[in-house]
Amino acid sequence: MNNQKKKETKKTQHASTVTGQLDISKGGMGFVIVTGVDKDVVVRPNDFGRALHGDTVKVQLKKDSGSGKRAEGVVLDVLERKQSTFIGNMQVKNNVAFFVPASEKPIPDFYVPWEKLNGAKDGQRVVVRLVKWDKGDRKPEGEVVSILQASDLNDMAMKELLIDAGFPLAFESEVLEEASKLSENITREEERKRKDFRDILTFTIDPIDARDFDDAISIRNLDNGYYEIGVHIADVSHFVKPNGILDKAAYERATSVYLPDRVNPMLPERISNELCSLRPDEDKYTFSVVFQITNRGEIKNKWIGRTIIHSNHRFTYEEAQDIIETKDGPHHKAVLMLNELAQQFRKERFEKGAINFSSQEVRFKLDANAKPIGIVIKESKEAHQLVEEFMLLANRAVAEYVSRIKINKEPVPFPYRIHDTPDEEKLKPFAAFAKKFGYQFDVHDEAAVASSFNNLLKEVSGKPEQHVLEQLGIRTMAKAVYTSENIGHYGLGFEHYCHFTSPIRRYPDVLVHRVLQECLDKNVLPDKKMEEKCKHCSERERKAMETERAANKYKQVEFMQDYIGDEFDAVISGVASFGFFAETVLHKCEGLVSVRDDLSEYDDFRLDEADYALVGMKSGRKFRMGDAVKVKVVAANLDKRQLDLHWVQTAATANTKEVTKEKKAKTTTKKKK
Repeated sequence: MNNQKKKETKKTQHASTVTGQLDISKGGMGFVIVTGVDKDVVVRPNDFGRALHGDTVKVQLKKDSGSGKRAEGVVLDVLERKQSTFIGNMQVKNNVAFFVPASEKPIPDFYVPWEKLNGAKDGQRVVVRLVKWDKGDRKPEGEVVSILQASDLNDMAMKELLIDAGFPLAFESEVLEEASKLSENITREEERKRKDFRDILTFTIDPIDARDFDDAISIRNLDNGYYEIGVHIADVSHFVKPNGILDKAAYERATSVYLPDRVNPMLPERISNELCSLRPDEDKYTFSVVFQITNRGEIKNKWIGRTIIHSNHRFTYEEAQDIIETKDGPHHKAVLMLNELAQQFRKERFEKGAINFSSQEVRFKLDANAKPIGIVIKESKEAHQLVEEFMLLANRAVAEYVSRIKINKEPVPFPYRIHDTPDEEKLKPFAAFAKKFGYQFDVHDEAAVASSFNNLLKEVSGKPEQHVLEQLGIRTMAKAVYTSENIGHYGLGFEHYCHFTSPIRRYPDVLVHRVLQECLDKNVLPDKKMEEKCKHCSERERKAMETERAANKYKQVEFMQDYIGDEFDAVISGVASFGFFAETVLHKCEGLVSVRDDLSEYDDFRLDEADYALVGMKSGRKFRMGDAVKVKVVAANLDKRQLDLHWVQTAATANTKEVTKEKKAKTTTKKKK
């Protein structure tokens, strides 16, 4: 522990109160996690007060319970609720209604006044909002906001995932009312404040099912021989003002959550799909980064500021890709020029140390009832790369601009997007594992690591071990986060980077827009809570990703219910002491082959962490990550989001038992001799 941490720990041990996040275990014991302190503060169930799992709380410390023991405390106050909506069941008897939350964490029943039942009946599965829990009240008071229909298991499952992660399912009426008051009219006053790009060719490129278009690109030839290329981003901060009711709702969510059959948006649809969406043939307010670029990709000039645009065309990625491949179509000259520049930027990035991670993603084809009827592997084609490169260019330009500004010789508090260098302890076993597939990995410095990753990703493309090595490689990397302490972005190879280009779906981008405008106005008001906001946004982003993974897993299991009993080629995608995970080659669906239920009859298998393998103690047989295997689907449990597989012996593995018996017999014979 460093000296600073020692001081903080000592200080906390002698402080009368501390602030932190309450973590309640399944057994009911509470632990308050205090930033900068090694040991959590223990809070017993009777001392929770009105706090629930995940809440930020103020805790009164009890007298020192002895040297070396954890401090104990009592919750004095709830400073911030982690969750305001819950899923569970109603109990309605004798004109009295209670809501029983369905949660692994202990949560008290809610009292629901008769007028707030909203039609819910005894035994129904419902979503309830916490209305109030005043001091002195034995139970929290709730209001039924929706009744879940048992017939739609998918809808119920998706909502439960969102609520468990702390994402509200709907906006409160006050928020929607505030959004409805916003005007879509372009005013003379705003026109005077902004550069007018409405007469310049501008278009959007987005997924086919997108409804919120938050970025557009403009292009024109200049008299000096350069191209003027504008990256125009929806001006959300024009409509969402700091500390207003819309801002608080957006900050609480901090991100939109994308599930297979729905989007849980950060902002009401009035803003995300109407006012701010850069739809074709409509004038829109934007925040822009405009570049002057030569045909060789050299950036000669940059301008940053607020603008008005008029999108001339909306492309899907597929339409833009078709233009790139056929060299024909609407505005094909502009699209082809932008693509040529984007490919130059991309090549230059990788030459300067950026890592070319592009792992495969899965998209589900759904029927009218959101049941998965097919799986599509999403590919990153040149149309995707075109948009990506210009968004990276804008994000980097904004971060570089703000990084140069100082207030009282101090940097401006700003939400940088940072990515730390890889952990050497994680890299070494990965390098050793990659070597077994014939790939050399140089770990002597950061530049060599980046170069090795790019060589590996290039060489592994199209091979059976591609997905496994990509996934393992990503796991060795640090997680990108938001912070006001800028250390650069290792994966992109950028010294300065931020998120500026998606304010409709990411709150940090809204913060970036606000700070950026203050810098342009030369009127910076340093936000002392910037780091706290960055941590909140990083935490919400992580929860959104976990929710998206869980939803995809649910859809995988639902899809594979129709294939129980069928056999598939698969690749081992993970190993653990209890079995190995295998991902089907055809569908990219992952399930578990259990040591206890499936492999124990063949051998006593143990985990070899260094080799990412399960190893038979008698036969020496290995199940290693990246190995091709044959599996049978034996169970698909939607409640647990779990796919159970059995390992199928092929001609090459059918004699496993016999080999083991033969080895035993030889050993016995030798001993007798």
